[in-house]
Amino acid sequence: MSEKPSKYYVTTPIYYVNDKPHIGHSYTTILADVLANYHRLLNVPTHFLTGTDEHGQKVQQAADANGITPQEQCDQTVVRFQELWKRLEIKNDDFIRTTEPRHKTVVQETLQELFDKDEIYKAEYEGWYCVGCERFFTEKDLVEGNCPECSRKVDSIVESNYFFRMGKYQAWLIDYIETHPGFIQPAFRANETLGFLKTKTLQDLCISRPKVRLAWGIELPFDTDFVTYVWFDALINYISAVGYKSDEEQFKQWWPCSCHLIGKDILTTHTVYWPTMLKAMNVEMPQSIFAHGWWLTGHTKMSKSLGNVVNPMDMIDSYGVDAFRYFLIAEMTLGQDASFTEESFVKRYNSDLANDLGNVANRVLNMISRYCDGKIPSVSSNGFDSSLEDALWKEAVAAAEEMGSMIGNMKLDASVSMVMSIVRKINVYLQERAPWSLAKQEGAEAEVAYCLYTAAECLRVCAALLYPVMPEKMLALRTALGMADAKPHLGKLAEFGVLIPGSAISQPGALFPRIEVKSVEATPSSLPPKKSKRDEGGAATKKKSGEGTASTKDGLITFDQVMNVKLRTAIVLEAEKIEGADKLLKLQVDLGEEKRQLVAGIALHYAPEELVGKTIVVVANLKPAKLRGVISEGMLLAASKGDTLKLVTVEGDLGSGAAVK
Repeated sequence: MSEKPSKYYVTTPIYYVNDKPHIGHSYTTILADVLANYHRLLNVPTHFLTGTDEHGQKVQQAADANGITPQEQCDQTVVRFQELWKRLEIKNDDFIRTTEPRHKTVVQETLQELFDKDEIYKAEYEGWYCVGCERFFTEKDLVEGNCPECSRKVDSIVESNYFFRMGKYQAWLIDYIETHPGFIQPAFRANETLGFLKTKTLQDLCISRPKVRLAWGIELPFDTDFVTYVWFDALINYISAVGYKSDEEQFKQWWPCSCHLIGKDILTTHTVYWPTMLKAMNVEMPQSIFAHGWWLTGHTKMSKSLGNVVNPMDMIDSYGVDAFRYFLIAEMTLGQDASFTEESFVKRYNSDLANDLGNVANRVLNMISRYCDGKIPSVSSNGFDSSLEDALWKEAVAAAEEMGSMIGNMKLDASVSMVMSIVRKINVYLQERAPWSLAKQEGAEAEVAYCLYTAAECLRVCAALLYPVMPEKMLALRTALGMADAKPHLGKLAEFGVLIPGSAISQPGALFPRIEVKSVEATPSSLPPKKSKRDEGGAATKKKSGEGTASTKDGLITFDQVMNVKLRTAIVLEAEKIEGADKLLKLQVDLGEEKRQLVAGIALHYAPEELVGKTIVVVANLKPAKLRGVISEGMLLAASKGDTLKLVTVEGDLGSGAAVK
């Protein structure tokens, strides 16, 4: 793994308390939690800060609309964030509210210090103000007369205010960004900030609001007729929370921040306002500021006004916390925008979690239960070729080694994808080794044990690497593998033999039950019968005798009727017994363009683990039906003679979805 840092301090933006949290808030916080979890597992001293931004005009307006005081608005809304973070398994070390005395005191002391150093001065301002962004803009900044950031209407304002001498740091900031390539990430966001700084004159920053217009804020210590501009107040949370001006030892322990995580819409405030403020305060710069993209619905940014915002609580209630966390991390390439739809969520869940990870865990645990008396087997590779086992373990170790650099480079989606590739390779390995066949051979007990132990060890590694993303489910999986200390230690991943022979395994149930598609697409045989054509008199037009029908006399059918039966190749992704039905198995199969569920009466002839990976032939346009309460969306083909039954398969590697003619 890459070299461990001496400490790790990660922050999210602090969130406005004018409304309930949405998927954007959830994503940034989950992302920070995953990064913090990973570093904790490496035994790196870690501090994870999040919180709420509780001052400013938007909060005051929300309070007025709700008929309560601004503080009551904050107290009521902050609970929504705190409750959601608990539901999302967020393990933050601190939660700061900007209405807390520990923060307000630091803000006022900082303002007074900068005022005394002549970094803040009073002047009259004439320009345009956006309430939504709580920012002033010049005439040339506007886009078609509206706010350049959010496109809302702006108000013309003339008033006296206090200004921070931000403009004098323009040349310094350009030089700092250019000489510190990791300071703003991804690199194209650094170029975006540099483009702004090199093409425009950096204005001084208005850091006050007159109380006659806005009373809800931290009062300026040197002029009680004004309150602090919300962004100047909010940004200071990153240092006030870790002891700036209050606990020098704590501040020295955690600052500079390892990573400020932000959305791309607040890039300027974090890469221009914040560094210049710190420079004036003579405080060291954060190590990195990482701006991620937006979650879109289709090609449109999620927006409360558009009514397309995803409610995280709804997703958790429907699909579970860990699945929601997994999707957000796996789906977005950090720095780029990503699209969220429930359809894409279900597709990735069924593919990655139900079909791949859940299926492999189920297969390994079931076979250890069946062939090793439910205990982690003792192993020895003497007497047989273990090259397949060695190759699989080598790939698992390589993934663990590479994970460190991927996390360090903020490639979380790629790191998850890499782990899932190992999961799929475990599945392929099991198909190639076929321990169910080995178990039938006399004297092959050691080979079966070594096979299943290797698969279990690789699964242990995958569960450890996915733990920062899905802590609850991966703890359950590692416990099922017989680990007394289920919490992983990433430093031990490269050691083969961590699972203790003789340890009893357990059955955790379906880690990720497959999500059944609510509506089954109609196939030709499931469509309602067409109405008969009627003549002008209203009578049904009858077909000629025997036309288009099978002969009831000889049982023959027509060519057209044969062609109406659509046979397709399908790959079995998952198989399990149906409770209370000795002969039935429930299969999840890949038909190429879609995945389906089949129920087949083959349980007396095939063990579930024997079927996974097989390419079978199915009737693809059979009307869906329920068997023992389980829906079946097709029929597989098999040949039987006496007590023997064999599945119909095809030669060669056609894959799924091929037409059988």
